[in-house]
Amino acid sequence: MDASIVIISLPAIFRGIGLDPLSPGNIGYLLWMILGYLLVSAVLVVVLGRLGDMFGRVRIYNLGFLVFACASVALSLDPFRAGAGALWLILWRMVQAFGGSMLTANSAAILTDAFPARQRGMALGVNQITALAGQFLGLLAGGLLAAVDWRAVFWVSVPVSVTGTVWSYLSLRETAGDRRGRIDWLGNLTFASGAGLLLAAITYGIQPYGRDATGWGNPWVLAGLLGGGFLLLLFCYVETVVAEPMFRLALFRVRAFAAGNLAALLTAIARGGLQFMLIIWLQGIWLPLHGYDFEDTPLWAGIFMLPLTVGFLLAGPLSGYLSDRFGARLFATAGLLLVAASFLGLLTLPVDFSYGPFAALLLANGLGQGMFSAPNTSSIMGSVPSEYRGVASGMRSTFQNSGTALSIGVFFSLMVSGLASSLPSALGEGLRSHGVPAGAAQLAASLPPVSTLFATFLGNNPVEHLLGPGGTLAHLTAAQRATLTGHTFFPRLVSGPFHHGLTVVFAVAAGMAVVSAVASASRGRHRLPDEPGLRAPLPGRTPTGSPLDERGSR
Repeated sequence: MDASIVIISLPAIFRGIGLDPLSPGNIGYLLWMILGYLLVSAVLVVVLGRLGDMFGRVRIYNLGFLVFACASVALSLDPFRAGAGALWLILWRMVQAFGGSMLTANSAAILTDAFPARQRGMALGVNQITALAGQFLGLLAGGLLAAVDWRAVFWVSVPVSVTGTVWSYLSLRETAGDRRGRIDWLGNLTFASGAGLLLAAITYGIQPYGRDATGWGNPWVLAGLLGGGFLLLLFCYVETVVAEPMFRLALFRVRAFAAGNLAALLTAIARGGLQFMLIIWLQGIWLPLHGYDFEDTPLWAGIFMLPLTVGFLLAGPLSGYLSDRFGARLFATAGLLLVAASFLGLLTLPVDFSYGPFAALLLANGLGQGMFSAPNTSSIMGSVPSEYRGVASGMRSTFQNSGTALSIGVFFSLMVSGLASSLPSALGEGLRSHGVPAGAAQLAASLPPVSTLFATFLGNNPVEHLLGPGGTLAHLTAAQRATLTGHTFFPRLVSGPFHHGLTVVFAVAAGMAVVSAVASASRGRHRLPDEPGLRAPLPGRTPTGSPLDERGSR
C-alpha cells in the first residue's frame, strides 16, 4: 500500500512543498518520487534475502519494520520546500524502500518455513493477495488522505509500522536455523550497480531529450543501459565461480523455479502497465468527459478501479487453498489466460466506455491475477530447499519489482511515442480554433508530450497547465476560457491519439500474459521435497531429491 499511495497523492505533495513537477527542470523529481522506491526494492531484495538465510530471516524482517517506521516518521516531517523538499522525500522514500525490502525479501520464506506443504498455498495466498490488493487500495487511500493534508499520506504509515515493529519483535520466532557463511561482496557490488544503472537509465529514458519526445537516444541513457547490462552479465559469471554466491543460479535448473519466476516477471510488467494506463485513461479522459473536475479525478480513479482489487481478494486465498490440493499449474495458467482475455476485452472498448463492461473486465483481470499469484508463489517457494528460501524469496521479489519498474519505462515510452506523432498537430489546431494566438498555440503544442501525459496522471487540467503560466488564458474571452479549460475539450482532443496508444499497450500486455501462461504451463508436475531430514543440495549444484507431485505426496 505504501509503495503506491504516493502515486495518487503526488499533486497534493508537490503543492504542499511548493514545486511544479511538470516544469521542464522538475520532471526528474516526479519520476524519482515514483521510481525511486521501486529501484531500491528491485536492487536490494536478493541481497537482504541472502542475509536472512545467513543471519536469521526473522531478525532481518524485524529490523526492516524498524527502518520502515523511522523512514515513515521522517517523511511526514519534511522541513524543506521546493527542490530541497522533494530531495528529502525522495531520499527518505529510498530508506523506506530499504526497510520494505527487508520485509518482502523474507516474508515468503518465513511463511514457507512455518506452514506445512498442505497449507502453504493458502498462507502465501493471503500474504500475496493482500500485498497486491494493497497496491490498488493505496490509490484510494492516497486520494482520500491527500484531500485532508499531504503529510497525512505519510502519517498513515507511522502507527502501522510502529505497531508492526513491536508486534514482530514480540511474536516472531526463528523456525529455521542460521546458515552462517561468507558475504558475496563482488556479487553484491556487480548486481546492485548493474541493476541500479539499468533502472536509472530507464527512468531517464522516459524523459525528453533535445527535440526527441523520449530520452532513449541520450548518450548517458545508452551508456547506462549498456553498462548496466554488462555489469549484470559480469554478475552472472561471478556467481558461477565464487564459493558462496548471493544469487543461486543453480536454482534456475529447477523447472518450477525458473518457469514460475519468468511468468512472474512478465505478469509484473503487464500488471504495472495496466495500473498506470488505467489511471491516465480514467483521469485524463473518461472522468472529465463524465463531468468530474480534474482536481477530483485521482480519488475517483481509485474508486472506479476497485473491481480490480475485489478480484484479487476473491481469487487469491481461494486459489491458494485449492492449489494445495490440486497443484499450482492449473490455477496459475488458467489465471494468466483469463488476464490475457481481459486485456483483449479492454482493446474492444471505446475511449468513452460504459462502466459496466469496463468494471467486469477489471474484475476478470483481478480474478486472473489472484488465481495466478498465490499458486505461483507457493510453487516457487516449495521448489527450493529450506536453507535457500530466503534468497529464493528475494529473487522472486526482484523479478516482480523489476517488472513493475520496467513496465513504466516500456509502456510510458510506447504511449509517449504514440502521442508524439499526432498530439502536437491536434493540440495546436484545436487551440487556434478557439482563439489562442498562433505563436502561443505553437509553443504549447511543441512542449514534450510527457508533460501533458503527466499532467493528466497528476489530475491537473492540461490546457490550464500549458496556457496559464504565460498569461494566454487571461487574453481570451470568458467563453473561450470556459471551453478550453472545461471537462471535454482536452479529453476529446487527445482521445484518438490516446486510444491508439492504449491499443498498442494492451496488445503488448495481452501477449506478455499469453507467454506467461506458456511458461506457467511448462513448470512441470514435480517439485522437491522439503520435509525435515531429507538431504539438501550441495551449494552450486542442482537441488535433487525424490520428487513429489503437486499435492505434496510421493
